[in-house]
Amino acid sequence: MLNRKQFAIALAAATLMAGPAWAQSFPNRAVKIVVPQTPGGASDALARIVGQKLSERWGQPVVVDNKPGAGGNVGTEFVAKSPADGYTLLMSYVGTQAINGSVYRSLPFDPYKDFATVATVATVPFALVVNQNFPARTTQELVAYAKAHPGQVNFGSAGNGSLNQLLGEMVNLNQGIKLVHVPYKGAAGALTDTIGGQIQLTFGSLPSVAAHIRGDKVRALAVTGAKRSPAFPNVPTLAEGGLAGFELSPWFGLLAPAGTPEPVVRKINADVAEVLRDRDLLEKFAANGADPYATTPEQFSRILADDIHKWAQVVKASGAKID
Repeated sequence: MLNRKQFAIALAAATLMAGPAWAQSFPNRAVKIVVPQTPGGASDALARIVGQKLSERWGQPVVVDNKPGAGGNVGTEFVAKSPADGYTLLMSYVGTQAINGSVYRSLPFDPYKDFATVATVATVPFALVVNQNFPARTTQELVAYAKAHPGQVNFGSAGNGSLNQLLGEMVNLNQGIKLVHVPYKGAAGALTDTIGGQIQLTFGSLPSVAAHIRGDKVRALAVTGAKRSPAFPNVPTLAEGGLAGFELSPWFGLLAPAGTPEPVVRKINADVAEVLRDRDLLEKFAANGADPYATTPEQFSRILADDIHKWAQVVKASGAKID
């Protein structure tokens, strides 16, 4: 009969041997991708595109479940406290995962320690879009107008502490102007009111505003990437418009609850890397202004850690805080 120590060694060995087989059989039922934002944004669009391709590859349903609230914290907490088996994933991005820990005074989860970094899927620039009746047609004209009309130009965001807000506050600090922040419960509300003229402008992820730019419902003044987006080659970068230091294309990626078995994490990572080479997916990404972005789980972990540190400095400079 095995003593306790021998039993523990035997169990560990059996687990190691079973790991690859378990991963190979994953998934054998539906997988849920939680999007902690409202439908219509970049996280939602990317989750649905990637989810469809993973479903085709796995032969199992991949269900996208929107759980918005508290700047993304509601859905993020749900995943953090879900079973660590790979069947509940989080489609997150730098705004929620790397910034919220600095903006909110307390969170019911740790954005880094309570998650396994599984796979990045894309980088997505943001676009500065304005109401069609707003007189500024370039970034420089916007800055000049804001200086001539201090406190009279409103910009919308997905909520206090969101990346949309921080971008606006960074412009204020960079240019010495006073764009007035108007927080919404999601990016869709800010975009709707920009179209309707209740506010003058917003920073929106390119996938969330692409159709509205093409439909002439808003006018794009600039994108935040280091280079122009192939989807909108006539829209300059903020740097080209005279605003240096805004080379920003946030990552979006899949995370799982901490403790998810490594073989499962690696299988999902490998399958995501494979679908990111799919021609149909690449065409859909391109139409949305998204660039495929594949990394290993270890690389993703380092990226998240670095961004948590970087954005903490930006949040401190902006003074954005939520109780």
